[in-house]
Amino acid sequence: MNTLFVIIISIILIDFLFAKILDFLNLKNLSPEIPKEAEGMYDAEKYRKSQEYYKVNHNFSMITSAVTLAAMLGMLFLNGFAYLDSFVRQYTQNPISMALIFFGILGFASDIMNLPFTLYQTFVIEEKFGFNKTSVRTFIGDKLKGYLLALIVGGGLLSLIIWIYQSTGQYFWLFAWAVISFVTIFITMFYTTFLVPIFNKLTPLPEGELRTAIEEYCKKVGFKLNNLFVIDGSKRSAKANAYFSGLGAKKTIVLYDTLIEKHSTEELVAVLAHEVGHYKKKHTLTGTIQGVAQTGVMLFIMSLFLGNPELSKALGATASSFHLDILVFGLLYSPLSEILGIISNIISRKHEFEADAYAKETYSGPALQTALKKLSVDNLSNLKPHPAYVFVHYSHPPVLQRLKELS
Repeated sequence: MNTLFVIIISIILIDFLFAKILDFLNLKNLSPEIPKEAEGMYDAEKYRKSQEYYKVNHNFSMITSAVTLAAMLGMLFLNGFAYLDSFVRQYTQNPISMALIFFGILGFASDIMNLPFTLYQTFVIEEKFGFNKTSVRTFIGDKLKGYLLALIVGGGLLSLIIWIYQSTGQYFWLFAWAVISFVTIFITMFYTTFLVPIFNKLTPLPEGELRTAIEEYCKKVGFKLNNLFVIDGSKRSAKANAYFSGLGAKKTIVLYDTLIEKHSTEELVAVLAHEVGHYKKKHTLTGTIQGVAQTGVMLFIMSLFLGNPELSKALGATASSFHLDILVFGLLYSPLSEILGIISNIISRKHEFEADAYAKETYSGPALQTALKKLSVDNLSNLKPHPAYVFVHYSHPPVLQRLKELS
């Protein structure tokens, strides 16, 4: 058996086992009793519901991840990727066309395989716990828009990367890094302007008590707010959120309509102060630089692998190709990607604490605490995640830790 093939299978199985151990630890860490720190946040019935919500999602995740693992192992052991490669070669020998068709078929097949699970998650689980607001029409529309975006943006970027690879040789990774970095920065700056409106309606926050309070706060802290929008999150879910995006003059704060419905003006300004804290502390810029740096590392390492015939052979193919090479590289790179993801989450959690502290210093710690408590209860958050699970998966600190730091 091909050594590289054995390494790939080992990585997949170890990754699956590691994820399941973390899931098991997180499940066992659930407390049937309301934690002392959370007394006054949940009533007994709401807390029981949050526990049930987590358990239902955990059990469902076990099924979906097992199916995904079985599908991947089936494709590898039965030479499914090699078969698809040979099928594509019957119709074209152009590297760009081959890659587009190959990944297009894979992506579509994967999406169709996951469709029953997605439907069940949305229309059964989320519906049962009162979160789902997605209509069948919206669901279908989202799917079609997603396919179109994947074709235009994903297909266009993949085509450009392959062309660069064919044209620049050993300097491929540098040119590809420049292109991907440009796209990353462009999306960071214009995500809310161009991408969000494809799926959601954004409207400027209307004049009134809330906007006045926000403008007064922004003036106080020297934050020039040009773009403050309300997003129709209630179109898909009852869950609430807010986020900051953009750089420089393109900075934007978006409040979910579900957030505005359930919180007081003081709480909403506290949430916005947290988002302003991300800008003042340069978290968005830091995250962009971090992402660009990680992409450079990945592309450099990938450039050392591409063109090696052993990569395609590991999948059972007889001929080498760019699309098979990057598929194998992606599987081999996943452990390092996991480590980089953990580092990113550590930094992100630190940033969340800093943004909370900024909101406390410049506006109101108690108001932010109240907002966080309401968000946690309304979203049925897990109050007691296992520390190991938090370390690996959480980009935000658990709510009880945030409340403690704000005290």
